[in-house]
Amino acid sequence: RHARDVFLRIFDQVRRKYKFEVVGCVVMPEHFHILIGEPEKGNPSTVLQILKQIVARRLLKTGQKATKQSTHAVEGRSYRSEPSFRQARFYDFNVYSNEKRFEKLRYMHRNPVRRGLVSLPELWPWSSFRAYMYAEPSIVKIDELERRNIKKKPEPK
Repeated sequence: RHARDVFLRIFDQVRRKYKFEVVGCVVMPEHFHILIGEPEKGNPSTVLQILKQIVARRLLKTGQKATKQSTHAVEGRSYRSEPSFRQARFYDFNVYSNEKRFEKLRYMHRNPVRRGLVSLPELWPWSSFRAYMYAEPSIVKIDELERRNIKKKPEPK
């Protein structure tokens, strides 16, 4: 839990420093999903490199290894996890349409449910889902215009 909270706080700091919009994010036990706009400073590769470096250093500094196994309980379910924010590679692609953004967000937000970690996306605390569904504030600032646009019905194919 601590590692995911640290990740989200640092992600928001990196968002402010590199000046990019966050469309959505989900932090899983052993990986993360982020959907961001083009940074004003640097590029997505730089942003991810810096993000992962700062998170790993912070976790090591606080005595928690970035790959330390731990047991967590969410919604009354326990699971073992290996938080690892030092993913070797990432998948980067351009998203041009509201429909594609909606598809990617839906995939990200449903990931904890597919994995059996929670029964509903809104029960996973390390997700932007509640910002979209209920307009709740999030640790990471979600772009308001994106949030409003995504809530609308996606464009037809």
